[in-house]
Amino acid sequence: MVFTSAKTGAGVAELLDVIVKLLPNPTEGNPPVYLSTPADGGEPREIQASPDPSKHALAHVFKIEIDPYIGRLAVFRVHQGRITPGTQLYIGENRKPIKPGHLYSLRGKQQTELHEALPGDICAIAKIDDIQFNHILHDSPADANVHARPLQLPTSVFGLAVQPKKRGDEQKVSDVLHKLSAEDPCFRIEHNAHANETVMRGLGEMHLKVMFEKMSSQYKLELETKPPSIPYRETIAAKAEGHSRHKKQTGGAGQFGEVYLRIEPLARGAGFEFVDQVKGGAIPGQFIPSVEKGVRGVLDTGFLAGYPLQDVRVIVHDGKSHPVDSKDVAFMQAGRKAFLDALGKARPIVLEPIVNIEITAPEDRMGDIAGELSGHRGHIKGSDSPRPGVVQISAQAPLSELEHFPARLRSITAGHGSYSLEFSHYDPAPPQLQQKLVAAHKPAAQEDD
Repeated sequence: MVFTSAKTGAGVAELLDVIVKLLPNPTEGNPPVYLSTPADGGEPREIQASPDPSKHALAHVFKIEIDPYIGRLAVFRVHQGRITPGTQLYIGENRKPIKPGHLYSLRGKQQTELHEALPGDICAIAKIDDIQFNHILHDSPADANVHARPLQLPTSVFGLAVQPKKRGDEQKVSDVLHKLSAEDPCFRIEHNAHANETVMRGLGEMHLKVMFEKMSSQYKLELETKPPSIPYRETIAAKAEGHSRHKKQTGGAGQFGEVYLRIEPLARGAGFEFVDQVKGGAIPGQFIPSVEKGVRGVLDTGFLAGYPLQDVRVIVHDGKSHPVDSKDVAFMQAGRKAFLDALGKARPIVLEPIVNIEITAPEDRMGDIAGELSGHRGHIKGSDSPRPGVVQISAQAPLSELEHFPARLRSITAGHGSYSLEFSHYDPAPPQLQQKLVAAHKPAAQEDD
């Protein structure tokens, strides 16, 4: 056992001596294994790197850093071959080579230039944006199909929607978030186009707190946060017919289009289907895409509560046209209104996302966790004991009920519980929740009108 002080440096020299004497060098132990995928797409085969400087170079990028002075740094370990400044390297499958002008050894905040990097060396190259986390650097086009083993990273489940406190900082927020996500593979950025939200996702509250502190201290950026919007969806529960005639006369050439259609529900998760069953040229073929465009315009805005529509089949089967007044815009409007007419008769409903949740916690807390889940419309599907004293619970629950689940789980397990989420499917939301969502949408819809 060696005691050291980072403040005074006491014991550091002795620690380094112990490391040199006792820890394995690159020629000892198990060499890293890469995977080589055949050009014909067959099963990948394993390739063991050899710590031989005379062989072709293989290096693994395990970290990306953004240095305020040097810029983007790709930190890698050389496993095979020799790399020097000016060495022609390839990044993974890229056919375009790079020639780094400098190699750096990182020592805290200092960067020291290196003349060469041999197997076992950890070093960095700067200002090459194409290099990403887990990339392979090599010096032979024949190694373009060589890649690292996939890493099993923890799932980033805790999220917050963010926006800048200062107006005009939107581009700065985007730039900073993408820099942070390049540095940390467990930090993800999502954009919810429907809600117009940027969502940060991390491993937990502490993870995101560290990110906020870094944004504030290093980039002088302050953000406002709120829970992410729940991605509800809408669908229909019955078949229905719809009809609309769009007719507009303005003194000159007018607008005319008439559409008959029917709609029917599809299986959950099937998406949207548009079917043309018009016969006899009742709607000329060149106007069918306009009808579909009008229908698709309703899919994004929804009917009940403003959420996207899914799992619907629309069948256009009849209509009327005018030899002079029929135009694309007329059939687009007629298709849109006919679809809305049918939706009002097809028992529209709101769907809520259901997620699979896997919880790992102390075994004696299983009863409390089961009660917590059942109290929030969740149900347990099964449990397992991966090791003594620990239980792994598999369950399903509505995503809307899990907003404060991280804090509740931490309280129940005294900080010893963890969980992961994965989207499962959509189910009809309870009537009370549907009424609440519809009521909340009405004022916003009236303002838009």
